[in-house]
Amino acid sequence: MTNTMSLNAVYLVLALIAASTVIGLLWRRRQGAVSTRQTAQTALVVRPADVSGASLAHTNGVPTSSADSPEPFPAEPAFAEPTFGARATLLQFSTEFCASCPATRRMLGAIAESSDGVTHVDVDLTNRADLANRYGILQTPTTFILDGAGTLVARIGGSTRRDVIQRQLDSIAIVSVP
Repeated sequence: MTNTMSLNAVYLVLALIAASTVIGLLWRRRQGAVSTRQTAQTALVVRPADVSGASLAHTNGVPTSSADSPEPFPAEPAFAEPTFGARATLLQFSTEFCASCPATRRMLGAIAESSDGVTHVDVDLTNRADLANRYGILQTPTTFILDGAGTLVARIGGSTRRDVIQRQLDSIAIVSVP
């Protein structure tokens, strides 16, 4: 009977390892993946006022730029309303404790600096659970790519690659906002 119990314990451990491996691989596959699931009826539109009041860092925008700063956010956070880009906005949601957020911030900032009409806005969710709930942010960094009208074009959970962002930006036409 002891051999049967030992064998069952080994099978249980092997099953747990296999299940953990599958779950880990599925989670890893979703990191940095672009989600564009929305219809005209469910299109999410984000306005600058919707994210005002949060600690913000801008690249290619007005309030502050922390793209070159070693600190994740400016020493004195800018609580003003952010400026969105005429062509697109790279809206990054971060927290103070996010390990991959600084690298994502630098990459998105560099893309915004080199692209006409594109702005990068980094929103600190550390003390803004209301924004995380409103937009369904379950991990950081999460990046929204908004067109010139503020309509969500793509949502990216986790770190991503520059070519993925650039491909999404290339698909956005310049939209005139009144």
